[in-house]
Amino acid sequence: MTPPARHATATGPLPAHVRVAVVGSGFSGIGTAAALLRAGIDDVVVLERAGSLGGTWRDNTYPGAACDVPSHLYSFSSAPNPDWSHVYARQPEIRAYLERVAADSGVLPHLYCDTDVLAGRWDDDALLWRLETGRGPLTAEVLVSGCGGLVEPQLPQVPGTGDFRGPSFHSARWDHSVDLAGLRVAVVGTGASAAQFVPELQRTAARVVVFQRTPPWVIARGDRPYTDRERRRYRRLPAVQRLARARQYWSREARLRALVGGGLVRRFFERQSLRQLAAQVPDPDLRARLTPRHAIGCKRVVVSDDYLPALTRPNVEVVAAPVVEVRAHSVVDADGGEHEVDAIVYGTGFRVMDLPLAARLVGREGRTLAEEWASGGTRAYRGTTVAGFPNLFLLLGPNTVLGHTSVVVMIEAQIRYVLAALAAMAAAGAHAVEVHRAAQDAYDARVQAALADTVWNAGGCRSWYRDAQGRNFTLWPTHTTTFRRQTRRFDAGAYALRTTRRATVPTA
Repeated sequence: MTPPARHATATGPLPAHVRVAVVGSGFSGIGTAAALLRAGIDDVVVLERAGSLGGTWRDNTYPGAACDVPSHLYSFSSAPNPDWSHVYARQPEIRAYLERVAADSGVLPHLYCDTDVLAGRWDDDALLWRLETGRGPLTAEVLVSGCGGLVEPQLPQVPGTGDFRGPSFHSARWDHSVDLAGLRVAVVGTGASAAQFVPELQRTAARVVVFQRTPPWVIARGDRPYTDRERRRYRRLPAVQRLARARQYWSREARLRALVGGGLVRRFFERQSLRQLAAQVPDPDLRARLTPRHAIGCKRVVVSDDYLPALTRPNVEVVAAPVVEVRAHSVVDADGGEHEVDAIVYGTGFRVMDLPLAARLVGREGRTLAEEWASGGTRAYRGTTVAGFPNLFLLLGPNTVLGHTSVVVMIEAQIRYVLAALAAMAAAGAHAVEVHRAAQDAYDARVQAALADTVWNAGGCRSWYRDAQGRNFTLWPTHTTTFRRQTRRFDAGAYALRTTRRATVPTA
């Protein structure tokens, strides 16, 4: 169930026509709308399918939900928050931060909640998008997708999941009406979300059985509360907070060498992680089950101070085998063991880039974005534009996710790129802009070549970073400084700009 809206948003019918329609109200959607308004483009709507804003940080309300990127870095550079309570912000704080940014930047009157985009088709005569929404039809000259990749839960394809008699749910759809205290709980998955809610479950559940397909690398979080003195200093001296953000940024950028260069830096982080494992898990048999066999970074690294200690508690069992069957009152692992449980929590990640919107948008050539990607691979120029889909901009699109630092850095770079594209269109008197397929293909080839020798492709594991064919369609292969430089200006030479419409444009 979507948490209710806590601030007034737009009411009444949608306008018939807008300059820009933004889909989604997480960091990408709110950030884009705020930037458009700052640039003087106020003919904009934000379409949110849920009942309130927040995206990932509205939907993921499981116990212990928090960010694994430091707070100052996981926020807009244009909207610093001096009042973060911890070095690593908790979910309620991040959602409240997004609400504050939306209110302070004037986005709320443009935000239509409970407004799903049901279908969209590019009109190549009028040079605009024709959308069908839950509130009725809408035309938009420009369409921006702020739909994140950590939205659609990935449930395992295991026989019998529908036969289970007790409560079961994905961590991203946590059922707070279910009291798990005193129950025997199966946890399927050992990723970043599970690492946060397992310690919380361990404190209250009678028994927690963790089913682990592959042990993750775990590194220390080093979290702590910010003191009142620190928060006062950040409020009085914004430059001090900017310096703190810069330190966090550059320390994260330095970690990239462990992922793309390997060698001494990677071995250093692996040794640090193994020392933490030895210190927190004294039992040698359990420690062996929790020791990764792949290179660090190949799968998403877990950042936690309390996950490993929780696994050593008497009421926790780690099963080093995946689930192969679910029965009415039990779960069966791949080694044949049957475990009686009262509830199941799936911490099995998300359908990254499997965006519902992609199956609903039909481009210039009559194919949906999902069909385009199915036939040619999930790709986009600068992770932002796709050949055959004029005036469509994707935030956190293909190969813009990061394995080492804050995605907000990439979001802000893409937003600047979108605004530069709109400015270039206005300067040229253009009504449509579309990336050349040759430019897109050449860009994608460079990205894939840069990914080839990274730990994400050559680290000896299977991860959600890559598709069924082994193609890495999610991650950016190098420093964010490179992406920021590449998107600093709109490279019009990679695009076709069209100025002539063959049909009348609707009026607002």
